[in-house]
Amino acid sequence: MNRRIREDDKRIITVWQKPFLIGRISYQTLTVHTYHFVFLTMPEKKEDRRKLYFIAIVSPSPFFEETLNVKRYFSEQYASQGALKSPPHITLHMPFEWKEDKEEMLISKLENFLQLQKACSIRFKNFGCFSPKVIFVDIEKTETLKVLQANLQRFCKQELKLFNANYKELPFNPHLTVAFRDLKKPAFKMAWEEFSKRKFEGEFSAEAVALLKHTGKQWEVFRTFHLVG
Repeated sequence: MNRRIREDDKRIITVWQKPFLIGRISYQTLTVHTYHFVFLTMPEKKEDRRKLYFIAIVSPSPFFEETLNVKRYFSEQYASQGALKSPPHITLHMPFEWKEDKEEMLISKLENFLQLQKACSIRFKNFGCFSPKVIFVDIEKTETLKVLQANLQRFCKQELKLFNANYKELPFNPHLTVAFRDLKKPAFKMAWEEFSKRKFEGEFSAEAVALLKHTGKQWEVFRTFHLVG
């Protein structure tokens, strides 16, 4: 008969009993084998902490406040709060995932690239829409803005291995969104009837590009990179 006894010191003792007879008296011999085991523990798997980021031109003051007020108007009048979850901006690269523990590498690469790019003039005139959900401030596609976005797109593909610069691979269409996603179709119809007639014009010099990071609730400017003046 074999019996296995587990002890606190992580040894397993096997007791083997073999009966034998001498005359009419029964005896048993005990053979004890002690085995030592090494218990290996697997290293803990490091959590893959990926966060969402995107790259944009954030409107400077006073245009920041003006466009923010338009977003608030949509929230109050048309129950569309989605655009308030990010600062007023012109997207240059769509949201992408990046490992949080490699942020410094991302920041360093973007800084080295963007400090060589030229500032550009941003001119906006009135409103446009992507029916039936999105209303935006229309941005003129100037040559300097096109060059900046194209250079950034190429850099992100080659150096950062990012391949989603534009929405669904559509051509670059600069705009500043003031209502989207949660704007219901009936509200969109009423809002577009109002904003298609509204005048909204201005111009500013884009002297910086921002890296924005999602906090889990909203987008915030994470780093700002200055362009060549």
